[in-house]
Amino acid sequence: MIPVVLAEVDWTRRESDHTARVAPWIEPHLARSSRGESHPVYDFLFEYYGYRPSLLRRWQPGLGVALAGNSAEKFLSRTGYARLTGGIGLDPGAIPDKRRATAAWIRDLLTAITNRPPAFGCSGLHEWAMVFQNPERRHPTLPLRLGTQATDAVTASLPIRCTHFDAFRFFTDAARPLNRFEPTRPTVPVHEQSGCLHTNMDLYKWAAKLSPFLPSELTADCFALARSIREVDMRASPYDLSAFGFAPIPIETPVGRAEYETYQRHFANEAALLRQRLINVCDAVIASGPIGREV
Repeated sequence: MIPVVLAEVDWTRRESDHTARVAPWIEPHLARSSRGESHPVYDFLFEYYGYRPSLLRRWQPGLGVALAGNSAEKFLSRTGYARLTGGIGLDPGAIPDKRRATAAWIRDLLTAITNRPPAFGCSGLHEWAMVFQNPERRHPTLPLRLGTQATDAVTASLPIRCTHFDAFRFFTDAARPLNRFEPTRPTVPVHEQSGCLHTNMDLYKWAAKLSPFLPSELTADCFALARSIREVDMRASPYDLSAFGFAPIPIETPVGRAEYETYQRHFANEAALLRQRLINVCDAVIASGPIGREV
């Protein structure tokens, strides 16, 4: 396999464009952190997924690419880079077996999700189930839009069909028996499905775990989708986010549930394209061997 060679003028432009693209996501987060503040919608992507802003900002060309020109010398200070035919790039021969195994697990999960029909009937009730009959909320500084009693009444009156373990594990003890499914960590590949907002938000997590083997533009695409999903996720939650400029999606009404499903279907279509691109990266990591290294 011969690497694709990028001219210096081309890859430096891509690097600059990527840095400019992610700056409006990263800089406000860092500014809030320096002041000891937190945004209930946007900071979640940095705090929950644990992928440092500096890594999101750093541009990577991905596997199978060689960067030409003197400016590429800086990449040799990064783990996994070497001199390849035509320039500097990631050395596939240096990929640890553990990283290949991770890529195989991610590929199998993403393939299972791709092959499973999406479900669109959950109405975003996972956030409601996280506060059901519990005075201690995950976001204690945010008021409940309907108040405690009405929020509990809505949660108890609608069918809860959460398939996402990392949402289900935050359900209150009273809410867990109300869920149609009982996802666990080992059964993640069995339950994950592409109609779930959190499953599609997690594409950013898988992109981060596959770094630096995928181009940073793909990581940014996954982050952008996760950011849009997070907005809808919280707008459909029981919390009042009007102070932050977010209008609610009132899933306690038929109109609100229909609006939520419209977003679900839109995100599922976007995620399908990104999921396939991530699968392709996984395949490349698994199948790669030494390519065109200079002697």
